[in-house]
Amino acid sequence: MITKNLVDNVLKTKLDDIPGEVKLHGQKSLLNWLGVAIGAANHPSVDIVLSLKEELDWSEDITVLGRKEKSDMLTAALINGMSSHIFDFDDTHLDTIHHPSGPVAPVVFALGEKYDVAPDKLLLGFILGCEAELRISNAVYPSHYDLGWHITSTAGVFGATIAAAVILDMNEEELLNGLGLAGTQASGLREMFGTMTKPFHPGKAAQNGLLSALLARKGFTSSKQVLEAKRGFANVLAPEHDLEKVNVDWGSQWELLKNSFKPYACGIVLHPSIDSCIELNKKASPDEVVKVEITVNPYVLELTGKKEPKTGLEGKFSIYHSAAVGYLYGEAGEKQYSDDIVNSKDVTEFRKKIHPVVNNNFKEDEAHTKLTLKDGTVYEYTVKHATGSIDNPMKDEDIKLKFTSLAEPVIGSEKTKSLIDAIYNWSDLKTFDQILVHTT
Repeated sequence: MITKNLVDNVLKTKLDDIPGEVKLHGQKSLLNWLGVAIGAANHPSVDIVLSLKEELDWSEDITVLGRKEKSDMLTAALINGMSSHIFDFDDTHLDTIHHPSGPVAPVVFALGEKYDVAPDKLLLGFILGCEAELRISNAVYPSHYDLGWHITSTAGVFGATIAAAVILDMNEEELLNGLGLAGTQASGLREMFGTMTKPFHPGKAAQNGLLSALLARKGFTSSKQVLEAKRGFANVLAPEHDLEKVNVDWGSQWELLKNSFKPYACGIVLHPSIDSCIELNKKASPDEVVKVEITVNPYVLELTGKKEPKTGLEGKFSIYHSAAVGYLYGEAGEKQYSDDIVNSKDVTEFRKKIHPVVNNNFKEDEAHTKLTLKDGTVYEYTVKHATGSIDNPMKDEDIKLKFTSLAEPVIGSEKTKSLIDAIYNWSDLKTFDQILVHTT
């Protein structure tokens, strides 16, 4: 009954049932997602996918964010989901290390453009899609993640399907079948981290979730108990799980409110280390430093233990690189994860001074850094909650500045400002085109 109860909960929830703070957080999530997607629009991996147009002969009716090219719905969902994760700068649900907007928002944008859907219905689909995927993540984390599954993709495909179902006014049976189709396409391996294939995951989740909904809407059948069945999603892909978390306190507890926004263009578990290195840089110049010992949560070395990254993508999964650029540059934006900076002499030399230490009692957003200088002086700094975490969130102005820094170089200042105004004043929108017109 877990899957059926989830479907019932989704279909009974109207936009008026959702608290104002949840709606606003959904709008912020969409703005953050748009920024990272537009910002990465000209990445080589996007060029590669678009180069398939001649072979695949797709239609040109759906916007590829930040580009002049258009594509069919499924390809647009793939590309827009992929581009939003390329910089590893997208939103994060810290409890499960899940990036909720990536698989869901591309579906919302594709259907909104294809069928000229009312903005309020699109916001409802986005919020419910994200809420559902995060609850599914809660149910299977950490067992599922520890096995090596990329939870953004595997749980995200369900959120993508639910968002589409809400927008397309699908009924209970159609959504049940759609979720079955989604579950059988749930995939994405953590082995791919540090390559173009990692951001491919949320794009594929978006594409697969949208396809699942479209097929189910036409009468395509599937299992109607995909989450709880003996050979269903949880039992096959998560040795330990608690499916009660999927529907608990529906409507009164909102996982979306736990969605956080990153100030740094890398995995969220690196943020406390970067925070501490930026702070300690005020104490001494890099040439005075002998050793930087950083105590971190175990996930940091498991996920970001690359000692000698060679590319910008690999640098995003290296505590050695991320701590080094935090100390050397005082920031860790997309520029600090370019191939040139990853391989620059000053960075590669300073990386040798970084010494991470694992403490099983440390939380994911916590770090303690000990700085030792050549003259024996020691400075220490503790980060209890990293910038961008739920307990230390980015302010609205910071979110807008981040969006501007990502979007403005691609679409210009006028469109950037118009998008910020449109997203923050969502309830005033009359048509979805009032957003789309500014995205390329």
